[in-house]
Amino acid sequence: MSISYVSDTTKFILWGKAAGRCEYCNRPIYFDNLTKCEFNTAYIAHIIASRVDGPRGHPTESERLRGDISNLMLLCDTHHRLIDKDDVEGHPVDLLRDMKKKHEERVFLQTNVSNKQSHVILYGEKVGYNNSNLTWENAFEAMTPEKYPAEKQPIILGIRNSALCDDDPEYWEKERRNLNLNFDRLVRRQVEDGHIDHVSVFAIAPQPLLIELGRLISDIRPAEVYQLQREPTTWRWQNHPEVSFRLIPPVKDHDVVALNISLSATVSDDRIFNVLGPKLSIWTLTIDSPHNDFLKTKESLCGFRKCMRTAFDKIKAKHGHNTVLHVFPAMPVSAAVEFGRVWQPKADMEMVIYDENRKIGGFVEAFTLRGHDFLRKE
Repeated sequence: MSISYVSDTTKFILWGKAAGRCEYCNRPIYFDNLTKCEFNTAYIAHIIASRVDGPRGHPTESERLRGDISNLMLLCDTHHRLIDKDDVEGHPVDLLRDMKKKHEERVFLQTNVSNKQSHVILYGEKVGYNNSNLTWENAFEAMTPEKYPAEKQPIILGIRNSALCDDDPEYWEKERRNLNLNFDRLVRRQVEDGHIDHVSVFAIAPQPLLIELGRLISDIRPAEVYQLQREPTTWRWQNHPEVSFRLIPPVKDHDVVALNISLSATVSDDRIFNVLGPKLSIWTLTIDSPHNDFLKTKESLCGFRKCMRTAFDKIKAKHGHNTVLHVFPAMPVSAAVEFGRVWQPKADMEMVIYDENRKIGGFVEAFTLRGHDFLRKE
């Protein structure tokens, strides 16, 4: 169909509003998807046909709107044929106008981002024998419209299909070192070069490794850490009442000090006594009803950071800077990352991080956070 009555200016504006993508399926139409060769595969289609006897033609509107951008859609060959030949009745005027409107509004919103860009970090490691499930699409859905990915691909820190499991003796040392090396190579160097200004973090892994990831992120650019929701299943923050955290001091004073973090589940003191013995001062950070899907809002996560910072300061003031703090965590993934971000290597106590492993029979020591950690081999 000739479109000589559509001005070049109108064509250019339509291409810009559609971002070079089909306004039906969103597929790029400036290159061939199979060969990746760049050439024009687009069609300029009419919502109301340019002729009275054409698809969705109208006695008066066909002539009036035939060169008007409000009546034009940028389409791929498949969907141009679909709306004009194969399924005209299934594509009435109102439906096509709505598709055009939504596509062009989405393009405008997502390209008008300026300082709203963020580099996406995906960190997934097996929890027990279950592989993590992290996707670029879910991250994008959770970020927008507050932030938009700075690059087409995420930064992936974990090892896919790792043969090691968290009951292997060498697991913690090797996985921790791998995380450090990948972080240095893929994140820290880009930060130092000025290529990263903000990161959005999506992580599923054993809690000690999430804490280590937070420790690594703490000294770089601003970051937002996301939480996988169970109901509904999404990474997007929900509209939900903010949660209150409370720190409970120990009943008795002893030289050995532990921090019981009972948030996603309740950690009984007996399980900690089984590891460290009965002469023990246990501080407890908890909420009214610990369960695995309580952390619904970024405000609650911010509240956790503040409570955690206060807890570190109170425990250090009570027991002294040189005392080692033994940490037994049961908390959401985002809280574990933020725990590592809050910890300050020069100001805070040395911390031994434990992980619960039922195959081994309870909590086991994973590794220690020290002021001079982590010694990396280049």
